[in-house]
Amino acid sequence: MSTTGPGRTFVIGDIHGERALLDALLASLPFIAPDDSLVCLGDYVDRGPDSRGVVETLRRLPEKTAGKVVLLRGNHEDALLGEIDTPSGGFVMPPGNGVAAAFHSFTELPPPVDGGLVAPEHFAHYFDVASWLPAPIASWMRGLPLWHRDAHATYVHAGLEGEGAVWSLPEASSTKSLLWQREKDFFLEYAGPPLVFGHTPTNDLPPADPARTAPWTRGPLVGIDTGAGKGGPLTCLELPSRTVRQAWPDGRLTTSAI
Repeated sequence: MSTTGPGRTFVIGDIHGERALLDALLASLPFIAPDDSLVCLGDYVDRGPDSRGVVETLRRLPEKTAGKVVLLRGNHEDALLGEIDTPSGGFVMPPGNGVAAAFHSFTELPPPVDGGLVAPEHFAHYFDVASWLPAPIASWMRGLPLWHRDAHATYVHAGLEGEGAVWSLPEASSTKSLLWQREKDFFLEYAGPPLVFGHTPTNDLPPADPARTAPWTRGPLVGIDTGAGKGGPLTCLELPSRTVRQAWPDGRLTTSAI
């Protein structure tokens, strides 16, 4: 964790392998000045077609950005590291997790023509995440912080530790809560300092709305995982203005406010 000054903060939600959306969104941002910050909330890989490209872009951001760059770890990065440390296949097997897309991106192997997960001859390679996720990238993932705070808000991937209306600060929350939490009480009852999170798609946040592609807000909470990697847009929230910029799969770039 680190803190920054009172400049603007640009917060980008879950990217999930959508390099084209990331490139378009970054290009749409105004100049990020030295006292500004660019914060990404994690989940850079899986589902979309270019996990490797997303990681390459993000790793170059600090040297290309005048302001402070903060890249948080998401649960997908955490899960891949878990598969390296204790291989089980538990996260790579479910198609919905989208790990096969990352596998094909990092290995440059073509996806199976029948639409299956991975070609049978590549199964062993696929389940051995350490064999295809480059060691420097795994090391980079391990070093990503779990939360960030500045003058405008606190930023986490998923949520905090707690229940009901009582929620810990991120520094007192478990890694599991920061990266994986989806407690309904958190969405409905958290009343602490301003907090921006990703992880749970905004169309699943209460009340669920399958058509929701905008950020979700309730009191001090803002959720900005708007479904990149699942056909939705990639979202950037600018603070303190609360300007919302979105890059869409059809090439649109839109600007609104919350």
